[in-house]
Amino acid sequence: MDFTCRDGLLFIILRNIGARSAYRVTTRFDKPFSGLGGRKPIAALRLFKLLDFMAPGKEFCQLVDPLAAYLKRREPARLTATLTYRDREGGRFEDVITHDLRIYQDLGEIRLARPVEAR
Repeated sequence: MDFTCRDGLLFIILRNIGARSAYRVTTRFDKPFSGLGGRKPIAALRLFKLLDFMAPGKEFCQLVDPLAAYLKRREPARLTATLTYRDREGGRFEDVITHDLRIYQDLGEIRLARPVEAR
């Protein structure tokens, strides 16, 4: 589970970075947080509640919000996610990941102008 910011937009990503399938994948956040203008409770999405199966390399990417709007609403800037999953043999694994979304405020962005199409 990770966050990324592209063109000022904040995304949350859930990806199986392993070489094997993951089963019964759950993601619990230490705080609730919302996106899309505060109307969509991201932590409550079915995606994070339970995925029965996640293939190797599989990725889900959800738009959260423009970063400036997210932070202006005073949504949590520091989030901890606890991910649990099983392997094919039934072994249980847990990862705890903390993210500080304020780092994206410090990063500069450059947007290249697109050339006007010849008509």
